[in-house]
Amino acid sequence: MQSSKMLGSCVGGGTLSAALPRRALKLQRLISPTSPLLPSHQFHPISRRLSACGSAGAQQQQQQQQHQHQQQSPNLVALEYADLNLNPTISEELGLGHGRIRQHVNPLKTSLSAPVEVPDWNQVFRDPTLPLMVDIGSGSGRFLLWLAKRNLVVRNYLGLEIRKKLVKRSQFWVQDLALSNIHFMFANATTSYQQLVSTYPGPLMLVSILCPDPYFKKRHHKRRVVQKPLVDSIVNSLMPSGQVFIQSDVLDVALDMRDQFDSHSNILTHIHEIDTSVLCDSEGWLLNNPMGIRTEREIHAEFEGAKIYRRVYQKQM
Repeated sequence: MQSSKMLGSCVGGGTLSAALPRRALKLQRLISPTSPLLPSHQFHPISRRLSACGSAGAQQQQQQQQHQHQQQSPNLVALEYADLNLNPTISEELGLGHGRIRQHVNPLKTSLSAPVEVPDWNQVFRDPTLPLMVDIGSGSGRFLLWLAKRNLVVRNYLGLEIRKKLVKRSQFWVQDLALSNIHFMFANATTSYQQLVSTYPGPLMLVSILCPDPYFKKRHHKRRVVQKPLVDSIVNSLMPSGQVFIQSDVLDVALDMRDQFDSHSNILTHIHEIDTSVLCDSEGWLLNNPMGIRTEREIHAEFEGAKIYRRVYQKQM
């Protein structure tokens, strides 16, 4: 039976340790079975206990407020991805404006019902035969860019995102960083995933679905990205020993995703059943992020004190 080192190899050549620099090694998660998992690095608001009287107390309060402002989650995102050196003014340069990019897009819109055109993989990637990781709902793209920059000649990365402005900015960063192993596409994964992945020349090693749009109202659950047809496509397209990494800070969404992938228990095995050194809680959720880097939503959620629910599955031979 395959070892859980597969996930580590998806973020580096051979092993995770060999691929990541000293700073990133501190964030390493799924490592050799003989080494314990490192605890998740989390940030919490500083204590609000201040002196209630005197000028010294007022000064202390002012210093504390300044420090707390510096530790707001957007700043933590910038710190987490600092070594990417991304252009901070690109939104304005691309005409994306100062406002927030729309958080939710209805995947059932008629305009998103047709599969996107399959790109020329030889134009997209320097070597399209390399093992591929697909991130469904790639958001700003920083998570995938961080991985791609560390694995230039051993892995390819494909980000599928339903918000066009985010894709436009992500692709600019790809060009700005001169990366030849990563590509972002404006696509509805529900309708486009199968056609895209089935034409890729190399093996599919890893699919991630990280903190997807929750669509809390029951009547909107049909808009959630993790539906049976997509799950079936993911399972069928994975190479033997390929893996699926899912996570959410919303328990209901995490349970829904878990149930969808658990329904393929004859093909998929939870990573803890393969490698008992992978730490899980009593409900089977991974205690640590296995990728070595947190997504932006993950940073925001942990800053607010939320729990992240994670599972990793591995396809049997």
